[in-house]
Amino acid sequence: MEALTWTGSAAFLNPILMVTVGLLAITVAAWVVTSLFTAGARPVTGADGTITLAGNPTAMVGMGVRLSFLATAAVLLAYILLGLAMGTNAGIIGGMTQQFTPVWIALVAMFALSIVFKRKLGLYGKLFDSPIGMIGFGIVMFWVFTAIFAAMDMIATHDALSQVSGMKNKVPGTPLRSAEDGDYHWYLLGGDNLARDVFSRMVKGSTEVLKYAPLATLFAFMVGITLGLPAGYYGGRLDTFLSFLANLILAFPVILLFYLLVTPEIVDTGLPQYMAVVLFSFPLIFCAVLLHSRFKTQPSKNMTYLAIVLVPLFLLYMSLINSADSKIDFWPLDFFDIPGGVLVVFVSVVFVNSPTVFRIVRGLALDIKTRDYVAAAQTRGESTWYIMLWEILPNVRGPLIVDFCLRIGYTIILLGTLGFFGLGLPPESPDWGSTINDGRKLLSIYLHPALPPAFALMSLVLGLNLLADGLREESLKD
Repeated sequence: MEALTWTGSAAFLNPILMVTVGLLAITVAAWVVTSLFTAGARPVTGADGTITLAGNPTAMVGMGVRLSFLATAAVLLAYILLGLAMGTNAGIIGGMTQQFTPVWIALVAMFALSIVFKRKLGLYGKLFDSPIGMIGFGIVMFWVFTAIFAAMDMIATHDALSQVSGMKNKVPGTPLRSAEDGDYHWYLLGGDNLARDVFSRMVKGSTEVLKYAPLATLFAFMVGITLGLPAGYYGGRLDTFLSFLANLILAFPVILLFYLLVTPEIVDTGLPQYMAVVLFSFPLIFCAVLLHSRFKTQPSKNMTYLAIVLVPLFLLYMSLINSADSKIDFWPLDFFDIPGGVLVVFVSVVFVNSPTVFRIVRGLALDIKTRDYVAAAQTRGESTWYIMLWEILPNVRGPLIVDFCLRIGYTIILLGTLGFFGLGLPPESPDWGSTINDGRKLLSIYLHPALPPAFALMSLVLGLNLLADGLREESLKD
């Protein structure tokens, strides 16, 4: 069996792609230059008051950027369509494109439904009026669907941990020497230094990354909101004390803090578990106060909703902090155990991100508490927690949603950094940071093991940043 080239029978598109990418680079550079020299100049308008291209170099170059971008996107779409139709006949690109078939179907269905019903979907629907937001959202959802379908073993070509004899450090497109019936016949992105499939590890790594980063960010937001709202609303000594603690944590270098938390001596003391007891309690506290402040005048609803929400959360909380043969091992209804390395990383990420979220929420609460609708709620005799959670918090959701997207990106980078330094998830985990670390040891000889996970991490963080920009633009229009 012959080795695959990158584009196979679709190679006729390569020169077209090079031309469109070159035009895009030239038009972007020209747009930057013209923007610098025409800054402050008034746009040329026609008789009807609309902006015209004649005598308006910035608008003309901007049109060139849009057209060259659309041409590049059309060529990339052609690669995808040919890959779906031809598979490995279209080379490595075609093989990977065909493996991602469930992802393409899910993306098309989601975008079609979202665009049709966007006027009924609030801020999410308005996101599809922003080209930047749509691109960012598309990139993010590509990796989200990849993580979902990879967990269902619908994308990866091989087991992420299996080693195949003779495939050590093999280049992309290398065929397996003794592939059996039902086995995929190539390593699409080559093999790493342990003869594992790089493509499968990259795909499985998305599941590991997206399994922890959003959840850790959500826990950090629960901690930051629960402490930041009263600090900003009450002020005084409470604000001074909590702000001092936040600044104290932020004063530590992040990597040094992680080194301290993951050292065996610190882990043996049970400190990460004790930290988990405190940090993981905040979702319970937040949900309890949120529901009680809203329904305290309706006792029957209050008790019912509290029981429905808090009982499952309490059982989940006890399962999270309780671990067999550890410092905390007393709860009989332990539904699952988190591996020690995962717990340490999770707690550390929440601990590091919480102070920053606290400062953002505190600043927003300081501003919002002076608004008229807050004074009106005080006049009605509403409780302080009701005002904070049902008057102030909904009105700062725009900045918090944007920061949540950005913070997931920061968390992904942080997890990748920890994995790169060997402080992240367990060694057998195919997370992108660990995979990059494995590949960089032979980076001067073999580029292919380290580049795919690095590109995946970069693209996901880029998508989150673009999504945050799109959400910010649309939220400012409200």
